[in-house]
Amino acid sequence: MAKLRMFSGSDASSVAAADAVAVIGLGRFGRALALELMANGTEVLGVDLDESIVQEMNGQLTHVVSADSTREEVLQQLAVPEFDRVVVAIGSDIQASILTTSLLLRFNVAHVWAKAVSDAHGTILEQLGVSHVIYPEKEMGRRVAHLVRGSMQDYLEIGDNFSLVKMAPPAAIIGKTLGESRVRSTAGVTVTAVRPLGGTWTYTDEKTIIAADDTILVSGPTNKAEAFSLRR
Repeated sequence: MAKLRMFSGSDASSVAAADAVAVIGLGRFGRALALELMANGTEVLGVDLDESIVQEMNGQLTHVVSADSTREEVLQQLAVPEFDRVVVAIGSDIQASILTTSLLLRFNVAHVWAKAVSDAHGTILEQLGVSHVIYPEKEMGRRVAHLVRGSMQDYLEIGDNFSLVKMAPPAAIIGKTLGESRVRSTAGVTVTAVRPLGGTWTYTDEKTIIAADDTILVSGPTNKAEAFSLRR
């Protein structure tokens, strides 16, 4: 039987439930993901080969284990096959990432997310059958590039060339109703919500009047949303 070093509890199998997540690899991405899940009330089993990292996470996750995730018996001991959702956040060792992912797919884990550190790595993961391949650095780089170029306050790409953008309103629509400014027909985007200064978000309609200190939420094709954010 494989030797494991268990922290934050003694029975990892007790975590395996419909609303629990196993995060394998506790580097910067895996650690941030695991802590965010915990902050939102999701139980997390964290696994990493580096015992010093695991000790640092002791007490911050439901269970945290120092173990080799490329070994089938280790994953079996940790009840990983019983989890509905597993994230492979290993980035420093591509071979370990691929081996771990292939074991999870063999276990028929319902939902597997895997971090890719390059396009080639991502292609291999997709060929293995991973439906959720994550490119944290690449996706963050694209997001920041859009924020730097325009006047966007936040940016989320929903799909191919379609985004949701938070921004200050362009001068051309200030003091007018959305019906009067005809944003959709002239700019090709939709102002879906507005938040007055110090207020809360509300849905918009054609009668909504946009003020200079409002923050607006715009949806539409990425290039058009970015062009709209540049209007002053």
